[in-house]
Amino acid sequence: MKSLVFTFLFLFGFSITIAAQSTASKQISTFKIEAPQLNTYKTIWVYTPKSYEASSKHYPVIYMFDAQNLFDEETSYVGEWKVDEYLDTLTNKDVIIIGIEHGNEKRLEELTPYPHEKHGGGQGDTFLQFIINTVKPHIDVAYRTQPEAEHTSIFGASLGGLMAFYATIKYPETFSKAGVFSPSFWVNDKIFELASSSEIPKTSKFYFLVGSKESDSMVPDQEKMVNLLKEKGVDENNIKNIIIKGGEHNEKLWSENFPKAFEWLLQ
Repeated sequence: MKSLVFTFLFLFGFSITIAAQSTASKQISTFKIEAPQLNTYKTIWVYTPKSYEASSKHYPVIYMFDAQNLFDEETSYVGEWKVDEYLDTLTNKDVIIIGIEHGNEKRLEELTPYPHEKHGGGQGDTFLQFIINTVKPHIDVAYRTQPEAEHTSIFGASLGGLMAFYATIKYPETFSKAGVFSPSFWVNDKIFELASSSEIPKTSKFYFLVGSKESDSMVPDQEKMVNLLKEKGVDENNIKNIIIKGGEHNEKLWSENFPKAFEWLLQ
């Protein structure tokens, strides 16, 4: 994996180069795959549990957005979630995690199901088609997964949280559980219209989390969506609505709260 490099120039006219060390677990591997829906190639990160090589069992799968920020300080924008470090400590909840990298300057375009009036975007459904029709079939062949929707979750934060929610509402035959951190429902009100008009399985599970110090609309929007789901008949026991006092819109919030969300979704 390519190292980030920091160069320090000294007064004497020479420099030294220090390579940042990767913090990714030994359980992490990566591969590139063609994304014909997006006319590009994508790097996919795979976390397999420590039990994987020595067993023959099949595992539930969580698909996660923004792979660059999940596992490795070296590739993260402003800190990693430490998903792999947490999973390495577990002895009784084995799962395969699939991290899908965002397209850097194309992130807004990829992770918004509807365009924003000012910022554009809106190609999120095409990105999901890549996950559903290209990534997931490959993963289900290459790894011992439990491919059914009841064993398949999707997880993200910010725009990734928006997309995780959208995916579970739009494609319940593929995803039955969503980790929805700091969801960017502000992008377009059509997300509320979709939830209102969709047939949502009563068994779908949603773990919502937001910090009280995020933008003014974040907490009200999350509560609005939670109430809408309850009105649609989703079992209240299948909805978590977590508001972290003092929480800000950053990797620290998401990293610290990933373990509880993970445990609840995998119950």
